[in-house]
Amino acid sequence: MRPSGRNLSEMRAITIETGVMRHAEGSCLIRVGDTQVLCSASIEEKAPPFLRGTGKGWVTAEYGMLPRATNTRNRREAATGKQGGRTVEIQRLIGRSLRAGVDLRALGERQIVVDCDVIQADGGTRCASITGGWVALRLAMNRLVEAGMVSSDPMLDHVAAVSCGIYAGQPVVDLDYAEDSEAGTDGNFVMTGTGRLIEVQMSAEGATFSRDEMGALLDLADAGVGELVAAQKAAL
Repeated sequence: MRPSGRNLSEMRAITIETGVMRHAEGSCLIRVGDTQVLCSASIEEKAPPFLRGTGKGWVTAEYGMLPRATNTRNRREAATGKQGGRTVEIQRLIGRSLRAGVDLRALGERQIVVDCDVIQADGGTRCASITGGWVALRLAMNRLVEAGMVSSDPMLDHVAAVSCGIYAGQPVVDLDYAEDSEAGTDGNFVMTGTGRLIEVQMSAEGATFSRDEMGALLDLADAGVGELVAAQKAAL
């Protein structure tokens, strides 16, 4: 039995509320169970220096966790003067994932920055950030398309992510914190709406895993991402 009472293949409740920030070109609040992430997309009419003159644009991301997003207060990273390694790793993952769903040449020489701020954490914050970040990015791209600022839609496909792992000896999908902290194997799966893999992060936290178990986790991730993409479509 999972701590939440869910079935092995059962996702947490997913809601995505769009247009939650007045000034951002695209924004949403995504809730996956008790995990909540505020996502916004900002268009900058210039490409990063390394892309100037190439005709290509860029999509990048920043990630942060509010001080009381967890059961104890975390000190703001700005107060320490630097970002932690976990923060840097996660925001790079978000950026890589979102770029996989974008035609950067069709975007033109401009940059879109996707900000993901965790309001409340109960496991799967990076996955919720990717899934919600895509919605914010899609809304920002809509602005460019509607204004005639791009000749074709730069978005190639949906992008969403879900965690899967081995908990109490069983493959499960969409781990909450109680499961994530005890899982023998933990992984994050980033996929397109058509089911192609973008990135897989897997580790044996407490026990090694077999190829058959890896296959079972991939099947769970495929179905879970399908639910997340359906939620993205419903939100839009």
